[in-house]
Amino acid sequence: MVSDKNIFMAEAIKLAADNLLTGNGGPFGAVVVKDGKIVGRGSNSVTSTNDPTAHAEVNAIRDACRNLNTFQLDDCEIYTSCEPCPMCLGAIYWARPKKIYYACTKIDAANAGFDDSFIYEEINIPLSERSIPANQMMQTDALDVFKKWLEMENKIEY
Repeated sequence: MVSDKNIFMAEAIKLAADNLLTGNGGPFGAVVVKDGKIVGRGSNSVTSTNDPTAHAEVNAIRDACRNLNTFQLDDCEIYTSCEPCPMCLGAIYWARPKKIYYACTKIDAANAGFDDSFIYEEINIPLSERSIPANQMMQTDALDVFKKWLEMENKIEY
């Protein structure tokens, strides 16, 4: 007996496989599911869009949010052909689905030439020692914007 979960994961994997044929990007696919229906689809389109953030999960989240007319994916599940990279994991947490299902691991991805372990390592290094230097500046000016945000009565919190 094939479960719905298998059907949804098979769709994510199919999107990854189809991407090999289209040449739109890397071999990654993802779907967002709500109430047993696919509400968002995405495949990697980094190279075709010249957008390093156009990973399958991010594209699926964007599609689902457009289709559901919301910026949060409450009560949704994400099925992805590979364990999410740090960027996608961050996007998933911001979208707030209730569960993630993945097929391949980050080790499988590394073996295929998609190694994001250096990003995990960089996160644990002090800012001043990272391979891309980060320098803080104009904090007071930026804090003023946060203060105005806190004072707004008509803001939409997320």
